[in-house]
Amino acid sequence: MTDKQRLKQIILDLSYEKRKVTLASGRESDFYFDGKQTTLHPEGGYLTGKLFFEAIKDVENVEGVGGLTLGADPIATATSVVSFLEKQPIPAFIIRKEPKGHGTGAWLEGRKNLKPGSRVVIVEDVVTTGGSSIKAVRRAEEEGLKVLGIVTLVDREEGGRENIEQEGYWLKAIFTKAEIVG
Repeated sequence: MTDKQRLKQIILDLSYEKRKVTLASGRESDFYFDGKQTTLHPEGGYLTGKLFFEAIKDVENVEGVGGLTLGADPIATATSVVSFLEKQPIPAFIIRKEPKGHGTGAWLEGRKNLKPGSRVVIVEDVVTTGGSSIKAVRRAEEEGLKVLGIVTLVDREEGGRENIEQEGYWLKAIFTKAEIVG
């Protein structure tokens, strides 16, 4: 079994649910991907980091990986750790949903690992319409980073790719909805 096949099995076992749910986009759906169940699992987290690193290792001069808390946190960390093990270290960062209420008032954690203008990739657990991805892109750019593109664990294939590409960024998906559920 390949790493991708094994990760798919973990997603099916832990993250995929056939039920009615309201998504972050406000849309209703009859299925749900709870990516954190996979990315916080020991093997699932490792395989996620490995496959995300594979997806970005040939992107020229990537200097950081991160995204909106909470879904991106384990992905960015796992990808960063795998990059170190592969001797191509890429720091992780986390974008807060609101600025830190005390101390520095920071929107972005991991700032000291990123110089102004650093070339970064936004990571996501699930993309539906792309709204959260674009929010992460905007905040990262407001913080002085240069966003290259986005990598997601699952693309629900509901317009996110098109919306992200319309904004001028690329999207790489480890899996599409069709690859997970047929």
